[in-house]
Amino acid sequence: MLRALGPDLFAETYGEGPLRVVFLHGWARRGRDFAAAATELAHRGVRSLALDLPGFGASAPPARGGGARDYAELVVPSLATALEEPVVLVGHSFGGTVATVIAARRPDLVRALVLTGAPVLRTPSAARSPWSYRLVRWAARRGLVGEERLERARQRHGSSDYRLASGVMREVLVAAVNESYEDELARLRVPVTLLWGASDGEIPVAVAERTVGILGAHARLRVLEGVGHLVPTEAPGALVEAVEGALGS
Repeated sequence: MLRALGPDLFAETYGEGPLRVVFLHGWARRGRDFAAAATELAHRGVRSLALDLPGFGASAPPARGGGARDYAELVVPSLATALEEPVVLVGHSFGGTVATVIAARRPDLVRALVLTGAPVLRTPSAARSPWSYRLVRWAARRGLVGEERLERARQRHGSSDYRLASGVMREVLVAAVNESYEDELARLRVPVTLLWGASDGEIPVAVAERTVGILGAHARLRVLEGVGHLVPTEAPGALVEAVEGALGS
């Protein structure tokens, strides 16, 4: 059932009793990605919320463009009001970066963190932008070509996420892909479970391994063979196991 957490923020609710788990979805997704896992947890007596982050699903876009740190500021007030006790915070992809910031800034709200496919550390680009695009950007910075020409180049050479985003959501995307979260990871004091698809072509397992290196003894990594980036929909059973483990930690 869809529930309003604030004037512009909505979440799917699952189960009854005290709220124990909150799910944050990835870029261009929505809280419904966690339906299978959340429904199974509800059958096991665990109540959860799966947010539609601002700009996705039923939730309105933010007023300004900003990355995961800005999104944490947007989400925390409504989340804090909804919570009766610290929860297991589960974040997939972009939602994982938001979850990491929340856990670092508001440890009073989070008892444990589960991250899957989360780009918490930047990875080097495999290839530079095509020379033709770099030339158009160079010319645009010097006023030699207009915004329309630059936008055509962006549409041709940008990622699918970039091409599909517009307005403030494009600003959010640009901010998010240029952020890295070493500072927040170093501040975490809660148990962290990293659940990763071995075949994740967007955020490789190497990111999770580097993250464990930063977090040390209070982090653990499980790699799922035959699973890609969309762990919430590809392997909901494994996600349920990770959440139950975090609840018992």
